[in-house]
Amino acid sequence: MTLKIPTLAAATLLALTAPLALAQSQGVSKTEITLGSIQDLSGPLAGFGKQIRSGMQLRVDELNEQGGVAGRKIKLLVEDSGYDPKRAVLGAQKLVNQDKIFAMVGHIGTAQNLAAMPVQFEKNVVNFFPVTAAREMYEPFHRLKYSFAATYYDQIRQATPRLVKEKNAKKVCSIYQDDEFGLEIQRGAEDGLKSVNITMAEKTTFKRGSTDFSSQVARLKAAECDFVVLGTLIRETIGTIATARRTGFNPTFLGSAGAYTDLIHKLGGPAMNGLYATMTVQNPYLDEASQPIRFWANKYKTKFNDDPTVFSVYGYNVIDSFIRAAQKAGGNLSTDSFVKAMDSMVIPPDIFGTPEMTFSATKRLGSNLSRLSQIQDGRWKVVSDYMK
Repeated sequence: MTLKIPTLAAATLLALTAPLALAQSQGVSKTEITLGSIQDLSGPLAGFGKQIRSGMQLRVDELNEQGGVAGRKIKLLVEDSGYDPKRAVLGAQKLVNQDKIFAMVGHIGTAQNLAAMPVQFEKNVVNFFPVTAAREMYEPFHRLKYSFAATYYDQIRQATPRLVKEKNAKKVCSIYQDDEFGLEIQRGAEDGLKSVNITMAEKTTFKRGSTDFSSQVARLKAAECDFVVLGTLIRETIGTIATARRTGFNPTFLGSAGAYTDLIHKLGGPAMNGLYATMTVQNPYLDEASQPIRFWANKYKTKFNDDPTVFSVYGYNVIDSFIRAAQKAGGNLSTDSFVKAMDSMVIPPDIFGTPEMTFSATKRLGSNLSRLSQIQDGRWKVVSDYMK
């Protein structure tokens, strides 16, 4: 057998092109940027997941109609986790290893993101703006983590003592989901109460996916709680409050941004009036007084034949922010150029009330500001400025 020895010219060409090949990132071609997202489309957060997907798709379609980013159109692929971390891993493996996505965008769920990130990071895939406010989305520091959501911990840490003092509450209690999501809210509430020298009178938990909260509510009622912090999402919020109202138990209820959705008052009805929740962007009602929000909401309604929600806004803003960074990165889009662009990114406030977000080489959370909203007469009303 005769071995072919490469010519000097061929060897030189190989040496010059090898670094370029290594620098290239998957999911980017001359005409397309492939993005992936994992949503709950069939589990307890399916209401959120479908809205996020629609919001993302609206912004993707707008961009593609305008010609894309540096001539590249965005292709968005979505996998269903059913809110199960194990399925999130499978979804991440498919998107990263088979579909070759450039970035994971708007992945919903704390436990789900934590399970999927190792799969992504092994292949240098950015975890961009996950739809969860857990601190783990930007801590500990990792160059491929970028988060937009004010943390559950700080939302509740700031809001709890403020509202407790306003309501002159005597017995503060909590009910929370027994996972990292619920624990972050519980930690925030306990640390916030320390600032006003109050300890929790009672706390109770439930497993992810639970539907019956009668025993937990009975326990809170027996403790004579007059203020209850909710580490709950959609049906858990509705189930807890509805059960309490039926038994004549009417404390002040405070939830996090995880409970700030129009599904609460749409599905829970009048019993949900009075609920407080921390939030950033406001829910886009079709008859909103703000003309820009009203225009956007009706555009969404026309496209999807469904009313938009705050989670639709999250999805829309996730893609909009990605586009800003990709445009800043320029024509030679790669993971490295994207990270470099994000590390000096400033995203201005928008029509939905999102505060300015800033990033740097050491700052991976855009903004940690939140405010309070309350359900009044069957719709969310903003009732405070941003808390610091």
